[in-house]
Amino acid sequence: MAFLVARVSQAGTAREEQRKADGAIHAIAQHAGDEALQALEKMALQGATEKTRRQALFWLANSRGAEGYRVVARALLEDASEKVREHAIFALTQSRATGAVEAIVRAAKEDKSAHVRGQALFWLAQKASGAAKGAITEAIEKDPNTEVKKKAVFALTQLPKAEGTPLLIQVARSNASPAVRKQAMFWLGQSKDPRALRFFEETLAR
Repeated sequence: MAFLVARVSQAGTAREEQRKADGAIHAIAQHAGDEALQALEKMALQGATEKTRRQALFWLANSRGAEGYRVVARALLEDASEKVREHAIFALTQSRATGAVEAIVRAAKEDKSAHVRGQALFWLAQKASGAAKGAITEAIEKDPNTEVKKKAVFALTQLPKAEGTPLLIQVARSNASPAVRKQAMFWLGQSKDPRALRFFEETLAR
C-alpha cells in the first residue's frame, strides 16, 4: 500500500506519469480497510494534480459508500478547480449513499461557477427524483445566469418518459426571459411529443 501511495505522490504531470498514478489509484481502490480509504481521501482532497483528485473522487464514490460520499461532498464544496468540482458531481451520481442527490442539488443552487451549476442540473435530470425536478425548475426561475437557465431548460429534456414536456410548455408560456422561452420552444420543437404539437397549435391559433 505504501508503495502505491508513493507512486501517486511522485507522479508528475506528463502523460506517462499520470497513467502510472491512475493505475496506482485504481489499485488502492481495490483494497478494503481504513488505510486505503485514508489514502484515497488524501489524494482526493490534497492531490497535486486535478486528474489525481478526480480519479480519487471517482473511486471514493464508487467503492466507499457513506465514507466515500462524505469526502466527495467535501471536495464539491471546497476544491478550487471547476473541473474537479464538476467531476465530483459526476462521481456523486455513481454513489448510492444517502445525501448524494442533495449534494448535487446544493451545487446546482450554490456553486460559484455557472458552468458547474449547469452540469449539476444536467446530472440531476438523470436522477429524475422529486428533488432533482424541483432544483431544475428553480434554476430556470431564479438562477442569475441566463446560460444556466438555458442549461436547466435542456435538463428538462433529459427527464425520462418525457416527464419534462409539461414543464417545458410552462416555461415557454410564462417565463420572464425571452431567451429562456425561446430555448424552451426550441426543445419542444425537437421533442416530437404530441403535447408539444398541441401547444404550438394553440399558440398559432391565438
